[in-house]
Amino acid sequence: MPTPSPTSPASPASPASAPSAPPRPSTPPFIPSRPSDGDSGSTGGGSSSGSSGENSGRATCQCDDCPHGARQSYRKALAAFVQRRDELAAGLGVPVGLAHSAGASRQWVSDELTGAARALADRSREEGEAWVARLWRRTVGTVWAAAGLLLLVQLLTALAGGWSTGRTAGLVAAGVSAVGLSVAAWLHRSRGGVLAPVIGEDNRLSTSRTVAAGWVLLSVFAVLVLAVELAAAPTPGDRRALLTGLDLSRGAGVVTVLALTCAVAVVVRRTVAVRVQGRRLQKVRADRPHAADLLTDDAGRGAFSDVQYVLINGVAVVFAAVRLSRQPERLPDLPWGLALLVVVSAATYLAGKYAEGGRPVVLSVVRAREMGDLHSPIRTGDDIEIRGAGFVPPGATAPDRLARVVVRVGTVHVHAPLIPVTGGFAGPADTVLNVPVPAEVEPGRVEVQVVTAAGAETNRYPIDVVE
Repeated sequence: MPTPSPTSPASPASPASAPSAPPRPSTPPFIPSRPSDGDSGSTGGGSSSGSSGENSGRATCQCDDCPHGARQSYRKALAAFVQRRDELAAGLGVPVGLAHSAGASRQWVSDELTGAARALADRSREEGEAWVARLWRRTVGTVWAAAGLLLLVQLLTALAGGWSTGRTAGLVAAGVSAVGLSVAAWLHRSRGGVLAPVIGEDNRLSTSRTVAAGWVLLSVFAVLVLAVELAAAPTPGDRRALLTGLDLSRGAGVVTVLALTCAVAVVVRRTVAVRVQGRRLQKVRADRPHAADLLTDDAGRGAFSDVQYVLINGVAVVFAAVRLSRQPERLPDLPWGLALLVVVSAATYLAGKYAEGGRPVVLSVVRAREMGDLHSPIRTGDDIEIRGAGFVPPGATAPDRLARVVVRVGTVHVHAPLIPVTGGFAGPADTVLNVPVPAEVEPGRVEVQVVTAAGAETNRYPIDVVE
């Protein structure tokens, strides 16, 4: 069950900087504790609804090095973080000595939440690693379930048409493929099993690699079927007829699509790497892969180029599989009209990958003015508002990633403060950052530059700081 994100879209104001309730004595800092052996596994709050039903009537393992323990530890840490964030957003727990200074209280709140966010990120990574470690068993089970489904379909269809050599060849090819995939899953059990080749460097499922893997598996299966039939052919004439099934004239469509999708996978990987190195694309590593990665961008939003690429190729693979089941003695004959549709889909996908992203940019820097303040130039200690785009990369909305946003004012590095609101954070935002001008900045003309959580740097924007 997916866990709700501790962040939400930004709101314009921060209750932390202007507490609405009288300040209370400081509460102990957030320290997410690992569950003990006798812990019941309850996560508290509403962040893990249904967990009590899962654990009722049976004991749940709480060891830190097992999947269940890592999951429960992360859920507890998330519930504690959400509670602490909402308390600070309401102005509760801020030291009395800092209540008179909005800047000091805001910095204290940001430091508290930054430490808590890092501890939460550690739990999230542990949970993700445990999930990937146990994924290989699920992939092996899925592979053998698919082989069992093929056997069931063969048996049911044989009731009407009788058993044939092609059916035997299909089952043998499925068994050989399942054994090979199972061995590969065991060898890569620490990286997701069968899914290891399609997990990208950012720890997300790669759409281009998954589509290419689907065509590769279909092609390997088709060749194995022909090999088994060739081994079982009784006469030389039958063997010569089977060999003609591998002629390029009969399988040109499938070969073309296979070559195209594999080339797209290689080109996309190279394109992403070059654009990241050229600071034209920001990539942030995910804690673990999700099935939705095939249809969404790094921020979890549906991506048209990915969706159409998966759908069109999925339909084409199903069509080719049906043709193979009807004519197992030859490579599946993919019509050129369908092959051309796959080519158009691949071109759209490549164009979408090349067009996505962009370098973060600072458009303007102004003095942040509170209600009632006089109009004045920027001075040391004033808050400045940086307006632009791309300050928060896709997939970097987790609090520990937000805490990594840095503003370089002259030669001084200022971490953008975490500004909590009920249900999320008001800052840092993707288009606006508010930071103070540190006392170490000398009066005169200085340059402001933003460094995002992905390590990308914006343009330098000059401002004048007066005495």
